[in-house]
Amino acid sequence: MEAVFASPTGQLVQQRWLDAAQAARFEELPPVSAFPVVPGRRWGPGWWWSATTGRHVTHGSAAMRTQLMVLDRNPDIVALAGRPVRLVWRDPGDGQVHSWVPQLFARYTDGTGLLADCPSTAGAAGTRAQRAAEAVAAACAAVGWSYQRLEMPEAVTTANLRWLAGYRHPRHAGGPELATAVLGAFAQPRPLAEGAAAVGDPLAVMPVVYHALWAGWLQTDLARPLHQRTVIGPGRTRDQEQSEQ
Repeated sequence: MEAVFASPTGQLVQQRWLDAAQAARFEELPPVSAFPVVPGRRWGPGWWWSATTGRHVTHGSAAMRTQLMVLDRNPDIVALAGRPVRLVWRDPGDGQVHSWVPQLFARYTDGTGLLADCPSTAGAAGTRAQRAAEAVAAACAAVGWSYQRLEMPEAVTTANLRWLAGYRHPRHAGGPELATAVLGAFAQPRPLAEGAAAVGDPLAVMPVVYHALWAGWLQTDLARPLHQRTVIGPGRTRDQEQSEQ
């Protein structure tokens, strides 16, 4: 198995996968190939601003954008990239050279990596994709990484995350006093509107509440529709987050 990726200067590099996985910083590299633009398709390539890295990550489909949103909220992930590496191998069965470009790369806090694809539906996999999944999974296992074909979250969860993602930027975190007051208001679980009103003007407080929900400092059941009577409670503390990083 070999890896092909673009260097920071734009030159294509090909080397053994075992060496590349150890040495290459895939999260810092551009896509090894562009996402295709399909005529007639409503969704084209775009960019996701990552709260995890403070940088944009390229994506090529609505499903990939959704998975970026999910991974961006995962506290165990410290970096994300779109299509940074192509894996190339010779199949011992047919003797042919095959290649595959996983759609996403994520770096975990322990330094290991995740290569992932983002099918729009659970059954969206042809024979080539299935064979590639087996080869890429084996390559990842050989270096202590993982490969996944990520499943789309339920519609309600997706809608809630999309709403909260609109408040993921640090500008919605509020000042230290307001942020502390918001977390204190929900130290015991209570309805969203009630807790926000206890802090102050809802127009100023609600964005801070939503940012805290995105960051995990507050929590609720995102499998249920988010509304003013949704019960919000304490989540991860900032001290916990800093210690785990």
